[in-house]
Amino acid sequence: MNCPACAHELTEIKFGGVNIDACQGGCGGLWFDAFELKRVDEQHEVQDEHMLRIQRDPKLVVDHTRKRDCPRCEGVKLKRHFFSAQKRVEVDHCPNCGGYWLDAGELEKIREEKYLTTKTAKTKESGLSMEAIRFLYQQKLEQ
Repeated sequence: MNCPACAHELTEIKFGGVNIDACQGGCGGLWFDAFELKRVDEQHEVQDEHMLRIQRDPKLVVDHTRKRDCPRCEGVKLKRHFFSAQKRVEVDHCPNCGGYWLDAGELEKIREEKYLTTKTAKTKESGLSMEAIRFLYQQKLEQ
């Protein structure tokens, strides 16, 4: 299977109990078959270290404006859209097989966004405004 971003051959790697395809030595992107991204993202014990070890070709330049072919479905183009309502991370999704292509660094951005969303939700659940939290924090520092 070839990379939809740079045409380099994808290498299967095991990550959090899921086999995903990585563009080792190419652009450093990741292919997740249907539901694999959700399974990897739900496993909180999975560390990001493994993702950081994907080797990239520093000379390779990827055209992010080019329409990409699905590496699984012949003749099907991936659709580019925001991963969540926060509209911070754009990903490529196959409308046929349900797979996701993440360019290098996008998985980390998705996890960061999820962490910030969870953190904000917990703050709101506590019933304290950010102003109140800052005030209490300042009081604690002054003690």
